[in-house]
Amino acid sequence: MAVFRLGDAPVFPPVDWAEPDGLLAAGGDLSAPRLLRAYAQGIFPWYEEGCPILWWAPDPRLVLYPREFHLGKTMRRLLRQGVFHVTADTDFPAVIAACAGIRGPHREGTWITPEMMDAYIALHREGYAHSIECWQDGVLAGGLYGVSLGAAFFGESMFSNADNASKTAMACLAALMLDWGFHFIDCQLPTDHLYRLGAEDVSRQHFLQLLKACHEPQSPTHHVWPIDPDWAC
Repeated sequence: MAVFRLGDAPVFPPVDWAEPDGLLAAGGDLSAPRLLRAYAQGIFPWYEEGCPILWWAPDPRLVLYPREFHLGKTMRRLLRQGVFHVTADTDFPAVIAACAGIRGPHREGTWITPEMMDAYIALHREGYAHSIECWQDGVLAGGLYGVSLGAAFFGESMFSNADNASKTAMACLAALMLDWGFHFIDCQLPTDHLYRLGAEDVSRQHFLQLLKACHEPQSPTHHVWPIDPDWAC
């Protein structure tokens, strides 16, 4: 099956047209209307710099239900100790920049291109993209970011410059989602780390049913996530 080529209009083909690896379409842009349409249909962009924009709808899909988040004894103790000061939407650009700067043993580049950074910062300004920050001694030590639509949060990336910083960000995200009645956190693709935190695979069809039940809003749930300064996950 040939990959669908997107035009100027922010529309996508049916997700069941996706290739076995989840690749659905190529091209288009990262404008806010197109990104929001994509997430509402269970589609997300993922590509490398110098390549066309690629759009994905994998099957199965990895999701984390807030109530099922696994908080081990070590993490419970760390959260009680208040090792990190946790905030939300305090410095979204710094979080996405830190995520883009992640390097690993076999990772020379990043899928968070300058174009992607600009697009998600624009979504943040419109109230759809959000970040969780973990601070240690006044320094950003870890965090995550993603997109919120209705009762669904679509996780995009996380980073950690200190032990357990990204786990703390995930724990606090799960606690917020549970408090606010969110149905699930979309983790997109499987990793052992996310499985250990309680994420599980669901079929694409089931994921779309979950998404439909979230009732996509016409406006952001919160322009800035309201976290009380004394809140603790």
